[in-house]
Formats: sequence, C-alpha cells, structure tokens
Amino acid sequence: MRKDYLAFFISLFLSRLADQILLFIVPLIVFQTTNSVSWAGLAFFVESLPRYLSFPVCGALCDKYPAVRILHISQVYRALACVVSVLLYGMFDGIYWIVILSALCGVLTTQGIMAREVLLPHIFKHYSYAKTLSYSQIADQTGLVLGPLVAALMLEVWAWHWVVLGVAGLFLLADVAMRIWQRNTTVNLETFEQHNDIWLQPLRIAFGHIRDLPELKKIIALAVGVNLIIGVTLATSAAMVIGQYAAGKDTYAGLQAAGAVVTIAILFYLARASLPLKVLGGLSYSMIAVGALITAISPNMWAYATGFLLVTGFDKMFNVYIRSTRQRVIPVQDFGKTVGVLTLLNNLSQPLAGLLIALLAAPLGAQTVILLLAGITVLIGVAVASGRHAAVKAELDVR
Repeated sequence: MRKDYLAFFISLFLSRLADQILLFIVPLIVFQTTNSVSWAGLAFFVESLPRYLSFPVCGALCDKYPAVRILHISQVYRALACVVSVLLYGMFDGIYWIVILSALCGVLTTQGIMAREVLLPHIFKHYSYAKTLSYSQIADQTGLVLGPLVAALMLEVWAWHWVVLGVAGLFLLADVAMRIWQRNTTVNLETFEQHNDIWLQPLRIAFGHIRDLPELKKIIALAVGVNLIIGVTLATSAAMVIGQYAAGKDTYAGLQAAGAVVTIAILFYLARASLPLKVLGGLSYSMIAVGALITAISPNMWAYATGFLLVTGFDKMFNVYIRSTRQRVIPVQDFGKTVGVLTLLNNLSQPLAGLLIALLAAPLGAQTVILLLAGITVLIGVAVASGRHAAVKAELDVR
C-alpha cells in the first residue's frame, strides 16, 4: 500500500480508537462513581445523542469548507477538549466534566466522520470506491474492537483523568498521520460555492435530493430495515446469551470478538473482490434478515451465535453498498449535506428498536420481538424489490 494511503488509514484507526476509549469509559466511570445504572444510562444518552443530531449540520459544513481543514480541526480540538476537561477536573473536581467532554467530542467526531466521507471518493483514484470503503472500514472496525480492550487495560494502570490525557495523545497522533498523508498526496480537491446558511437551506437541498432521487429513497428504506435488526440485536444480545441460554460473560465476550473477526474477514474479501452493487445490497440485506430469523427461533446458543454472526458480519457489507450507492447518485457539491441528513434518517430505527424491546420484551418475550422486527425487515426488502421490478417493467413498456 502506498505511503499516503497507509497514513490516511492509520489516522482513521487512531481517531476511532481514541473515540471508542472515551465511549467506553464514560458510562463506566459514572457507574463506578455513583453506583447508579440510571446515571450511567443518562451519561450514555448525553454523550451519544449529539453525535446523531449533529450529522446534518456537520455535513453542510463539509460542503462549505475544505474537508481536510475540518478534519484537522476535529482531531486537534478533541485533543484540546481532553486536556481542558482534565484541568477543570483538577480545579473543581466532579465527574460531570468527563460527560461534557464526551458530548463535545461526540459532535467533533461526527464532524470528522463527515469530513472523511466527503474525502474518500476523491483521494484513492487507484482503487474502486467499494474497495476504498472496505479498507477504511477495516481500519475503523479494528479501532472499534480494540477501543474497549485498550480502555480496560489503561484503567487498570491509571486513573480515568490520565486515560483521558492518553486519549488526547491518540487524537494528536491521528492528526500527525493526517498531515503525513497530506504532505505525500497529490490530490487536489475541488471546492464549490455554497449558501451562507448552514441550517435551513442545506436541509431543503438534502430533502430535495431525497425526494427527487429514487435510489436515495430505496437505500433509506433498506437502511431502516437493517438498523431495526442491528438495534434489536445490540439491545438483546447480552440478555439472550447470559439470560436465555445461561452462558457466561466469557461466552458473550467471545461472541462479540467472533463478530468482529467475521466482519473484518468480509471486509478483506470485499477489498479484493469486485462485486456489482446489486449483489452487495441483495446479499447483505438477505443475510442480515436470515440472521435475525435464526436468532429469533434459535433453540440453543450455537444457533443463536450463527444468526448473530450473520447479522454483525454482513452489516458492514450493507454499509459498503449504501455508501457506494449514495456516492454514485448524490451531486458532489451537495454530498456532505445530503449524506448528513441520510445518516440521521438511517439511524433513527436503532433507538426505535431499543424502545420496542423495552415496551414489548416483558409481555411478548425477546425472541418474539426479534421475530416481529425481522418480519418487518423482510417486508421492507420485498416492497423495495417489488418497486424496483415495477419501475424496470414500466421503463421497458415505454420503450
């Protein structure tokens, strides 16, 4: 791999690793300090909600300003925020500083994600976009998997405020790697004139594209179906493994690790294969739906593990499909603002799945709820496929 490409992916890995360490330690530190699950849940809510809500504005900023500059700002300011929060903790004490830090870093992380999303189609011309996405997701997934492990090891040695300073160092290293990439790349990114408004006008443009481009409506519908399954799987996996099947925590941790390994293996395959977009979408969506059905009817731990691995493994393949599709159809000058709105819409069904589990798991049982959501996902897939076939038939009739 070329030096500039490697530096870019190292920066992505380090940034994701640092972000996952923060995501892991905040609810943990709050729980250890307060001994309250409710406060830990509130801390997770406060740190995660800004990440989703800021996607449309962050996407609009990436269209208005150079994405490389925004990426540098995202990484440097996250490092600075870590240092400032530790200083404020030393001056005033209290764990609320780490919660505020995580909420602020969540917004800056979203800004970094959107900046990389805008950059990726333009900086790896020697690779297909699907291959570029596969490599980037390998770096991202590796950081995501290692983050909690590294955080746990760091907390064994240091107090949490020293861990936060270590996270600041990782963000700075990520920025150094980005500057190495920038110094070695020959890519000149085109910029476009944008409206001064970064609030209402970008939203109008984004929703206009969603209204006018059938492909976008299709991937939103499919993403809603997939995220229902991802959400219900994340919400129930611990209860299913430890409660339903009476397995231990080590089995649960092993299942999570196996999911990461399967995901990375699939991404490595996609990085070397050239599959048509329709195959990527159809195969990944079908396997996720099949995996959900297996988890819903599984009589034992081994069957559940098979379904779980299908869901988690093919989720990233589906991600490559939807990101490749939107890169192909969204006008480049509106890419950031439109992807920001799409990302927000796509992810709303995950918390909805968690809410349905909270409301229905007690009266119906977790597996019944999973089966219900799997049925909805299948119906969405059938509806999208039927709509596509009807559109193709209408076009042939016109000809």
